[in-house]
Amino acid sequence: MAPSASPATATTVYTPVTTKSTNLKHPLDPLTPDEINAVSLAIRLYTTANTPIKAVRFITCTLVPPPKRAVLAALGIPLTPGAQPEAPTPIVRKAESDFLDVVNGGTFNAILSLEDGTWNVDTCELVAEGSEPQISPEELAFCEHVVRRDATVQALAREVGVEPHQIYADGWAIGYDDRFPKHTRLQQAFVFARYSEHENLYAHPLDFVVVIDSLAEKVIQIDFPPTYKRTEDGSVELGVSSTEPCPLSEDSFTESKRERIPPPVRSFDFLPDLLQADPTHKPRDDIKPLHVLQPEGVSFKMDGNVLEWQKWKMHIGFSHREGIALSTITYNDDGEIRPVMYRLSLAEMVVPYGAPEFPHPRKFAFDSGEYGMGTMANELSLGCDCLGQIHYLPGAYVTHSGTPFIIKNAICIHEEDAGVLWKHTDYRPGGRHQTVRSRRLVVSMVCTLANYEYIWNYHFYQDGNIEIEIRLTGILQVYVAAQDEPNPYGTTIAPSINAHNHQHLFSVRVDPMVDGLYNSVVESDIVPLSAPTGSKENFAGNGFVVKDKVLKSQVQDGARDFDWARERRWRITNKARTHESSGKDASYAIMMKGGVLPLMAHTDSWVARRASFAHKTLWVVRDKEGADGSRMWPSGKYVPQTREEPEDSVGRWVKDGNGSIENEDIVLYLTVGTTHIPRPEDWPVMPVEHVNLMFKPNNFFTKNPSMDVPGTNDPMSKPAFNGANGANGSNGACCSH
Repeated sequence: MAPSASPATATTVYTPVTTKSTNLKHPLDPLTPDEINAVSLAIRLYTTANTPIKAVRFITCTLVPPPKRAVLAALGIPLTPGAQPEAPTPIVRKAESDFLDVVNGGTFNAILSLEDGTWNVDTCELVAEGSEPQISPEELAFCEHVVRRDATVQALAREVGVEPHQIYADGWAIGYDDRFPKHTRLQQAFVFARYSEHENLYAHPLDFVVVIDSLAEKVIQIDFPPTYKRTEDGSVELGVSSTEPCPLSEDSFTESKRERIPPPVRSFDFLPDLLQADPTHKPRDDIKPLHVLQPEGVSFKMDGNVLEWQKWKMHIGFSHREGIALSTITYNDDGEIRPVMYRLSLAEMVVPYGAPEFPHPRKFAFDSGEYGMGTMANELSLGCDCLGQIHYLPGAYVTHSGTPFIIKNAICIHEEDAGVLWKHTDYRPGGRHQTVRSRRLVVSMVCTLANYEYIWNYHFYQDGNIEIEIRLTGILQVYVAAQDEPNPYGTTIAPSINAHNHQHLFSVRVDPMVDGLYNSVVESDIVPLSAPTGSKENFAGNGFVVKDKVLKSQVQDGARDFDWARERRWRITNKARTHESSGKDASYAIMMKGGVLPLMAHTDSWVARRASFAHKTLWVVRDKEGADGSRMWPSGKYVPQTREEPEDSVGRWVKDGNGSIENEDIVLYLTVGTTHIPRPEDWPVMPVEHVNLMFKPNNFFTKNPSMDVPGTNDPMSKPAFNGANGANGSNGACCSH
């Protein structure tokens, strides 16, 4: 390969330490850098001694989680309410790795066990043709080198005024393109010009898309999208007769029936020093400093990867695919340790774009399954990405050579004020009031996927709420537009720059443990009382009721739609524990209405066939633990280059499943997201957009669990302005009176 293609987000290439000892504080601790190095070495030794494989390229190396019951027994967490924990059993530490046979092709999966301080290969199997592991950061970086050195690409770039050293390319998974054999490991590359160091290259998109063979390290196809034109009657039509791909035997540019389109040359920069060259740019000078101070320190404790804050306790893991993975989440309810969730993480996401003319339909990135959120995690900066007193956790993942990359500050942990937690004022003369402010714990990560950034915030609150907040920012994926070209499937956000309409759909995996391992899901519809206005039962016509349905059958009930008309909602319940007053089952409600959206692509489209999770708002399946862990990935374990719905995907689990999902060890997949119709205000860097998902206790606690949070008067708060107008803000007994 080319010179080191380490991603900018990685801190360092790890230098292995010679040791066989593994001292772990929690059975779900991620593989250490030493372990990643030892696992890859064990695989090299095994393949040399037992297989014809001559050269190995490592793609993944990760922990295989131990069985749930063994983990819970080790932590002393009971399986059912009021029961004693099971007796601990020995836990064998296991690892899993995907690697490529560089010489002969093919993907292999190995599972290893740690025995007496040495990693041994248990299985090493060839993965089925058409199943590709995620594309590594090194492959993505090297794609640019392959594109830049190609003579045809250089000639095409020169035709529109771009020199070879100015050629830059974002490598993507191929999406879907059945013109190529299944066994070829492919990337598509979106090409840009960069006219000076560090400038915003996305301001200069080129008019073709390149396809490379990642193993052969060569360009194998160049596709030219057709253009649109406006007819005499004002309608818009495509310059070719069909949106289907042209055969590989034909010349794509000739078939596109258009002229070459030079990239726009105007700069749209975002770095402060480069913005100084813009005479119209003037930084704001009226922003006063705002500091986050905790003079007595933080209120959380860390023991390795185990965090305790207020009454919460959890394990924080790092996964090359999920990024943050939170496990064994419990709440101390007045001395009783009550389990809430076994594991919470992002399982998958897809970003389908809406332009139908080829090759734009190939743009639907599975950013988790095809690239990995952990491998794309940023090195976070104190005072920029996180404010206040911060604790960081590192992340590590394997490189092609088998040595780890370490991201030193991959996960940020801190506290922040979250407004008012609860308040009431007795409005009567002489009445008193109480105000209690909310504190929340934040576990966060920032990931860069080429042009886009995703900020993952996991919030824990003092009233028992858990929130996932996804913030989207970064730079729009853009394509060059001809002068005055109409744009029916996007927005011309700047001269000659087209940003296509697209969606972001996230699949959040919830492995619940509400008061124990055996849970159910209750679907609630809120409907008007059927009795008409004027009737004895509903004389005023205002009545409405909640109708509950327990989801029982995986096949019949496992895939659920949101229903706006019925204000549909779901609860994860435990039938073995009921509330002392309401008589209802202890539960956590899923609050996701603000993030619900339909997949806009047809149900038989390329993207819909591969992303079956996007068809439904909620999926419920019975978990099934195997040699490589639990049911995890809603679009399959191997996502790049799939062409149909994989066998090991959530849609197939439901269709082909059988048995009960009531009072069982279940897993939920929640689909949330946003539909992005680009606007000029999103350029050159998009202000953050928010997607939120909340889990709220419902009949779980006897009463408001945050009644014990004290009201405080912040001595650092003071009037903004001197004089009479600030008198009402003076310190005093204002929070409790």
